[in-house]
Amino acid sequence: MSVPMPLRAVHAIGLLSLCALAHAGQIRVQLPADATAGASGRLLLYAEPAATAEARARDGKVPAVEASLFAGTHATVAGMDVARIAPGQALPVDTETLAWPAPFPQLADGTYYVQAVLDTQRDNNYAGRGHDDLLSAPTRVVLGKGAPAVTLLLDQREAAAGDPWELSGRLPEAVRQAAPAARAATREIDFTSPALSAFWGRPIHMRGWVVLPPGYDAAAQARYPTVYYTHGFTGNQRKLVGTAASVYQGMLAGELPPMILVLLDQSSATGTHEFADSVNNGPWGQALTGELIPQLERDYRMDGNASGRFLNGHSSGGWAALWLQVRYPALFGGAWATAPDSSDFHDFSGIDLYTAGANVYRRADGQPWPLVRNQGKVVASFQQFAQLEEVTGPVGGQLASFEWVFSPRGADGRPMPMFDRGTGQVDPQVVAYWREHYDIAARIRRDWPRLEPDLDGKLHVYVGTADNFYLDGAARRLKAALDGVGARADFRFVPDRTHFDLYADGDDRQALLKDIAWQMYALARPGAKRPTAPAPAPAPSPAGAGAGTAVTP
Repeated sequence: MSVPMPLRAVHAIGLLSLCALAHAGQIRVQLPADATAGASGRLLLYAEPAATAEARARDGKVPAVEASLFAGTHATVAGMDVARIAPGQALPVDTETLAWPAPFPQLADGTYYVQAVLDTQRDNNYAGRGHDDLLSAPTRVVLGKGAPAVTLLLDQREAAAGDPWELSGRLPEAVRQAAPAARAATREIDFTSPALSAFWGRPIHMRGWVVLPPGYDAAAQARYPTVYYTHGFTGNQRKLVGTAASVYQGMLAGELPPMILVLLDQSSATGTHEFADSVNNGPWGQALTGELIPQLERDYRMDGNASGRFLNGHSSGGWAALWLQVRYPALFGGAWATAPDSSDFHDFSGIDLYTAGANVYRRADGQPWPLVRNQGKVVASFQQFAQLEEVTGPVGGQLASFEWVFSPRGADGRPMPMFDRGTGQVDPQVVAYWREHYDIAARIRRDWPRLEPDLDGKLHVYVGTADNFYLDGAARRLKAALDGVGARADFRFVPDRTHFDLYADGDDRQALLKDIAWQMYALARPGAKRPTAPAPAPAPSPAGAGAGTAVTP
C-alpha cells in the first residue's frame, strides 16, 4: 500500500553517528507520525562496513546500502514480513531469524552504514527498489555491544520513473536520434486474456509493444514477417523500449530487414512466466497462441502463417522461445534462442538434478556448486544465491520463478520447492514432474516421431562458451538430444563469449541480432538478399498513421 507523506531527498544521509547495537530488537524502523496510512510488505535491513560503503560514495554521500552478488557489494541483509506498521509506530527488526550471509549479531564490532527498505509490493527480488517502497536514509552507525537502540525513519522514496522513451545515454547516438520516429511507429499491447483471467479470477493483462517497420501503411496490401521477442529475467514492458528503438533504427538504416517486431513482456508477480502453461502461473502459452497472436494478426498486416512467424529471446526469454517452438511446432517457423536457460535438467547450470541424492549446494566431494562466473572466476555459489534470495523474499526471485513455472502445486496452494533452502537437497518427486512436463530435451527424445514433421530444422541456439551462468552445458545436451533423433538444428557455441556480450562483434553490440533477423527474412521471403552495405535511410512516416491501436478485447 502506498503511504502519502512528506519525503526528503532519497540520497540524504543520516548525519548522526549512532552508538553501538547489541542484538536483534535494538534496531527499529518507524513510519513517520504524519503518514496518512499504515503500510505492509517485506522489511529488509542492510548493513555494510563503512569503509566499503564510503568507497562508493558520490559527492561525499553513500547513495544506498544493498546486497548484490553480481556487484560484489559486502552488505549483510536481514528480512522479515510486516503485516502492518502504523503511522508513528516503531517496529523492532528481527536481524537473526532470516539473514544473509549471517545474523547481524555475528558482525564484527565496527562502523557501518545501515538502511531499511519496506518492500510494499514484495517485488524486490525481481524489480529491485521502486517508487512504492519506503526507505530510511543510509545512516552511519557503530555496531557493537552495550549500546542504546537505534530507530531508522522510513521517510524516503526512490524517484518515480520517467518517460521510458527518454533513452539511456548508453545507447548509440543513432538510436537516440531515431527514438521519436520509433515511438511513432510503436503500438502498445494491453490485452486482457480470457483464459488467464478465468484462471486467476480477475482481469489479467498481457503487455508489450508492436514495432511497425518504416513505411508501414495499414491501408496497403503489403504484409510483413513477424518476430515475437521475449526478454530475460528482470525485464519488463518498460525496459523493452530500448529494444524497440534499436530495432526501428536498424530497419531505417537498412541493417535489419522490414519486419514487424512484437516485444512480449513476460514478467509477473512470480518472476517470468516463460509463456508456459503452468498449474501455478496459469495458461500463458494458451493465452499467447490462442488469444493474443490471433488478435494481433487481425489488427496488423502480418504474414499470418508459420513461414512468416518467428521467435527470438535471450536467457529466460531464450528458454521461452525454445519452449514455444517445441510446444507449438506448427505455429511458428523457427526459434532463435540466445543463451537460453536450461533446456535439459541433467545440466541445471551445471548440476544434474536427476542424479540420486542430488544436492544443489554441494557436489559429491563436498565442494560448493558454482552458479555465477565472470572472467574465469566464480562470483557466487548456488547456495549463496539461493539463500540471499530467500531473505529478500519468497516470491519473484530467479530460483523461485523456476518453481512457479515448472513445479507441481503443493498442498498449501504454492509451488512445491525443487530443493530444500536450508540443505540444498533436491526433491526427486518434484524434478520428476519437471522432467515430464518441461524438460525440452526429454520431450524431444520422447516425442520426436510426432514433432519431426513440424519441428525439424526450426531450432537455432547460440551460447557463449564462457556463459556467466554455465548455460552452455545444457545447450550441448540439447544438441546431443537432437543429434540422437537425427534432427536438423543449428547450434553455435561462441568461443569466450559470456551471457552479456554474445550479441557483440567488435563495436557493433547488435551484430548477432542482425544476423538472426536476416536468417528469418530469408525464410519468409525466399531469394531476399542481405545488403552488403547499409541502404539509405527512408524518411519515416509521421506516425504510422492508421497502423492500429492498443489491443483490447
